Amino acid sequence: MAKKIQKKLPRRKEEFTYHGYKIDELRAMSLQDMIPVMPARARRKVLRGWTLGEEKLLSDIKKQESRIRTHQRDMIILPEMIGKELEIHNGKDFVKVELQPESVFHYLGEFALTRRKVAHGSAGIGATRSSKFVPLK
Repeated sequence: MAKKIQKKLPRRKEEFTYHGYKIDELRAMSLQDMIPVMPARARRKVLRGWTLGEEKLLSDIKKQESRIRTHQRDMIILPEMIGKELEIHNGKDFVKVELQPESVFHYLGEFALTRRKVAHGSAGIGATRSSKFVPLK
């Protein structure tokens, strides 16, 4: 019995859409027109208004600053930020992040993780019962 071998076709590169809108269409919308398209948490944040730090970050992005560093981890990623490169603080240092279209309406903090993977070393002498009686040279 011969098995059927299926060839994997390459994935098609289609333009990203969010709820049927392309990124260019979202950029052309005003903030008030974009509110019905947003998820509930992002919508609530926008309706409550921006803080001073978030307003400064938005103005830096509109000015086309070359190097933008921020501590505003709770800022919503808006369509006008797509394609920009930001440095987001993770608690210790700044992590460079290039904002992709798929990250629209997520938070900046989701892309600069605050915890690292722990890589433990091997156990030392006397750490386990079996290594207790290993003769030392």
